[in-house]
Amino acid sequence: MATRCDQQYTTPSLPPDLPIKFRKRIRALGGSDIALVIQKCLFKTDVSSGHIRLSIPFNQIRKTFLTPQATEFLNSGDNKKKCSEMEVMLIEPSLHRGTISLKKWEMKKASGSATSMYVLVGQWNSVAWRITLREDETVQLWSFRINSKLCLALVKRKAKSNGYFIKF
Repeated sequence: MATRCDQQYTTPSLPPDLPIKFRKRIRALGGSDIALVIQKCLFKTDVSSGHIRLSIPFNQIRKTFLTPQATEFLNSGDNKKKCSEMEVMLIEPSLHRGTISLKKWEMKKASGSATSMYVLVGQWNSVAWRITLREDETVQLWSFRINSKLCLALVKRKAKSNGYFIKF
């Protein structure tokens, strides 16, 4: 039986728009180059206090959001749990601004292969608790730049019965 997360990726939907309150906030901060990074259904590990991270799988990223220099920097970790990380501003659904760490992780599979993903860590548990994120909720992560510095915005979405999304 398919879960709500599985159904999200098979249900046709209109290209999402960044809610106006976020767009206004980003513009007021001098932000530009707004782009949707990922829209995903949250899994248990995204909201578990023991995992302490939001995963951003490479195969779900809609638009490249890192500069070549930032990609090179995040790739500079030695993959022995010593990953390079970038501190970025995060705008939460309440429009609260904070900072969070962005890292690249290589997750080893039992088969011996590895899956690459970016993850938001550091203050992630505080963010997830503050905005009451739950398994099977849909979120969007948007990127933008202020004076060429990467920033992110997290938007909660609520699925409607027809498969389209309404804004929170």
